[in-house]
Amino acid sequence: MEIRPLGAPDRAGAVALWHSTGLTRPWNPPEEDFDRAVRGPTSDVLGGSVDGFLAATAMVGHDGHRGWVYYLAVDPGRRRVGHGRSMMLAAEARVLAPGVPKTHLWAR
Repeated sequence: MEIRPLGAPDRAGAVALWHSTGLTRPWNPPEEDFDRAVRGPTSDVLGGSVDGFLAATAMVGHDGHRGWVYYLAVDPGRRRVGHGRSMMLAAEARVLAPGVPKTHLWAR
């Protein structure tokens, strides 16, 4: 799986994955969450692709002291092969790189 930061052209695919995995709520527009994360200087939406297909995501960021991970998602048809673990390792590396000492995962 190739993991990279996603950008505006990837928004529809990421949001579709979040909907398919039950991570969205009607009162919290995921498009706005995606846009804020990709624009932020200390946040990203990471995407894991397999053969050009967006198979997994993790929204990651930090406030300088605490890191956080949201929207950790793996396509239901591509689970149980380590994609979730790979995304968490990439998210943790993104938070640890600037020296943030701890990370929180928010799960639904």
